[in-house]
Amino acid sequence: MHFTRSFSPKASRLADNGPFFRRFPMPLRPSTAAILLSYLILTLVPFLPLALGKPLDHGMQIVAMEVVAWLTVWALFKRPAWFHWLLLPAFLALPTEAYLIVYYSQGISTHHLGIIAETSPREAMEFLGSTVWLLAAVMAGSILWFIATWTIALRSRALAMPGWGRVAVLGIVAVLGGIGWYGWEFGAAAPVAAASATTASTTVTASAVPAPSASADGSEAPDAADASDEEAEEEADSSASDDTVPGAVAGAHRTGWKLPPLPHWLRIPPTYYDFVRTWPFGLAGRGVDFYEEREHLSRLGQASRSFTFGARQPAPDTAPETVVLVIGESARYDRWSLNGYPRDTNPLLSQEANLVMLPDVVTAVSATRLSVPVIISRKPATQSLEDGFAEKSFITAYKEAGFRTYWLSNQISFGQFDTPVSVFAREADVVQFMNLGGYTNSSNFDDILLAPLQHALADPAPKKLIVLHTLGSHWNYSQRHPKQFDKWQPSLYGVAQPAYTDLKIKPQMNNSYDNSVLYTDWFLSQAIGKLKAPQQPVSMLYVADHGQTLYDGACRLAFHGHNTIHEFRVPAFVWYSDQYQERYPDKIKQLARHRKAKLATENMFHTLLDLGDIRYPHDRLEWSFVNKGFKLHKRFVDSYGWTNYDNAVIKGDCSEVVEKKKK
Repeated sequence: MHFTRSFSPKASRLADNGPFFRRFPMPLRPSTAAILLSYLILTLVPFLPLALGKPLDHGMQIVAMEVVAWLTVWALFKRPAWFHWLLLPAFLALPTEAYLIVYYSQGISTHHLGIIAETSPREAMEFLGSTVWLLAAVMAGSILWFIATWTIALRSRALAMPGWGRVAVLGIVAVLGGIGWYGWEFGAAAPVAAASATTASTTVTASAVPAPSASADGSEAPDAADASDEEAEEEADSSASDDTVPGAVAGAHRTGWKLPPLPHWLRIPPTYYDFVRTWPFGLAGRGVDFYEEREHLSRLGQASRSFTFGARQPAPDTAPETVVLVIGESARYDRWSLNGYPRDTNPLLSQEANLVMLPDVVTAVSATRLSVPVIISRKPATQSLEDGFAEKSFITAYKEAGFRTYWLSNQISFGQFDTPVSVFAREADVVQFMNLGGYTNSSNFDDILLAPLQHALADPAPKKLIVLHTLGSHWNYSQRHPKQFDKWQPSLYGVAQPAYTDLKIKPQMNNSYDNSVLYTDWFLSQAIGKLKAPQQPVSMLYVADHGQTLYDGACRLAFHGHNTIHEFRVPAFVWYSDQYQERYPDKIKQLARHRKAKLATENMFHTLLDLGDIRYPHDRLEWSFVNKGFKLHKRFVDSYGWTNYDNAVIKGDCSEVVEKKKK
């Protein structure tokens, strides 16, 4: 006897919609468990630091954003088979994300996406070495994992979300999105208790917009909690959810409407910053940030796109010669033993022949993104706070004169504080950003630049310009050198995320800073050693972008972005080979004559071109300190407005630079 089972259309729909909810109380099928496990692994990637014993800020916000993201995508596409293809970039990038978290305490950023987009296969092979095969194997495994999960998802309908569930999820997401947009546009009010405690100095921020970083005018910050320009970005990101003063309208007002701020009880804590840290969907946000940075870089470079110097060498020839610029980072003049510091922080450079210290050099502004353009271009010091510049850098002048040019950097290529420098860097024939870490956490040491330097020197081009942009003594100082350079103790070496606002660690902080200078001495000595090998005319100029304040005396300020002499006065020197002296004896004579002159970073562009014997119409040889026509000029620094450094007095515990005529 045969029995036939039949279903009504309604029953059929219920059977189709039901499993998403009815199966979970029961044992999961292996196929369903495999899909969920794969997605769980992806979701847990941001929490890898916890497994490594490292802290993770905004953990609950990240969880909330991941739950909302998964439910939204699931509701839009109904079942994994229809959205799994969206996860391919996350599967492919997972090994890189895990590697960066383990070794550099951060995930993929716009900088890393820039490296991937701009690195040729040959450069990648050179950088990765033998590990390229391991990376390829891991990548192949990720692809197989992706395909296997997709195959299972295509065959299973157990995880299909029912229609009513999709409507409910999308409705909730729409409401949350509307609330978030309102707070982003019009700001959010703080609790009454918090508002009553607010003083006139309270910073007003939007609930869903990153708080503004320290102002670019270099004005003094109120206390020791002030961070550097790059650190300010991270602090702004992490504080993006801070409350605002009631009634304050802190949004962007793109609509032009004027509405009251969002009530505090409706405020949504997670921010866009939390979303981009999620996985896998946060990778899309990072891609958007990368695109916006590329567009910003393009806009900055557009003004100078057609600019030319008309540069040349007066007596062009094919004789080999090399000019090198080393840009230091956060280096204090008075912490170099070559400048009189009692600790021997320059044991190797002090043994170098043909090294001429420049004891009186000041930078116009104490922020990398603002000071470097003044060093490498004709951008006036008093325009350093302005975004962009209508001219190109000395790199283009060298290219016009027939030099092959290199920009080798251990800094970051993309980001709010790095793009202005990247605009000039990309003028070079060869551009390599080597730092896979960051500024305030683990990163590559500067010796990562030595191998690319060696490759550049081996280039068959007879004339070369090489720029080395170092990470130098940027905070965290103890993470700028290997263990063997941890000479002065107690130090911060091995201390995870030290509280830089804690005055109790002042001795450790200062010892670590000196240790970073000791490592810089070693790195520069190694670079000079490589420059000696070709036995040809070589000149090298080293100059730091700015200095540091280090809780000096009774001063309660640290890092940079203030108005102290410790940040404006920077170490600098010129080294030259014997062959260079033979070729340009008059330049060396003038260098010795003017080495104690009052110099500024504005002199560097003109001196760098003069070192390569490069001329162009209307050049200013009187600003080159290796030229007999050199003349002194006013040195302006950004301290309470533009201040004439040589008409200023040093005041207070923090040694602030204040012009005599100013109050």
